[in-house]
Amino acid sequence: MRIWETAAVAFSLYSALPMPAFPWTQKNMRYALAAFPLVGAVLGLFCWGWSALCAALALPPLLRGAGLCVLPALVTGGIHLDGYCDTADALASHAPPERKREILHDAHCGAFACIRLCILFVLCFALCCTLNPTPAALRCLGISFVLSRALSGAALCILPIAPGSGLAKSFADAADKRRVRRILAGTAAACLAALFCFGGWMSFLAAAAVSVIAAYRCGRTAVREFGGISGDLAGWFLVKEEFWLLAALTALQLGGRGL
Repeated sequence: MRIWETAAVAFSLYSALPMPAFPWTQKNMRYALAAFPLVGAVLGLFCWGWSALCAALALPPLLRGAGLCVLPALVTGGIHLDGYCDTADALASHAPPERKREILHDAHCGAFACIRLCILFVLCFALCCTLNPTPAALRCLGISFVLSRALSGAALCILPIAPGSGLAKSFADAADKRRVRRILAGTAAACLAALFCFGGWMSFLAAAAVSVIAAYRCGRTAVREFGGISGDLAGWFLVKEEFWLLAALTALQLGGRGL
């Protein structure tokens, strides 16, 4: 029962999927971050189902690509995109860390957030339309959603929490950080192994390179620009990680490297 409650807490926070309402307690929040990658697994199933429906109905690639592009936002309710937009505004301000943290909490959407979001969706749409939905490619795409969430959750357990981070601090403080880090590290390792099995060495190396670079940039930016990680910064990192993993998969296909 505790496992089900923990998963429900993770899905209720990180997705827009209907979940039973459980009161958040120290016990069911303890491993909620460890259950975060399960949201990515469900998102991968949605993408696979949409691609299968498009193939069955012989829908054009543009419609298939549009569905793959918007499904992450629909399944998650846009929670990570909200963090991406807030972080884009904060970074564009070139203000001191204190002011940047204030911008993260501002409910308004600034011009830089709108610009970055439009660029992101145009590029994601182009990549989703270009990606050939082979079984191997769809499996790797689904795995990328799990991998990005494992790394984002790990960042909240490893990096210092920025002052005034609210909900992110509550989850990080409630977590059994040592065990959660191990679970998320094991999940990330399993994802890379699965990418090797389904996509070969090039998929493994591309995903590993993207993950290392994105994690390094996230940690460096969070500590230097904001004084630590927050929920918005974790969402910003997740969105960037997913985008570059999608770009890597598409590039491998275009370069004739399998998938």
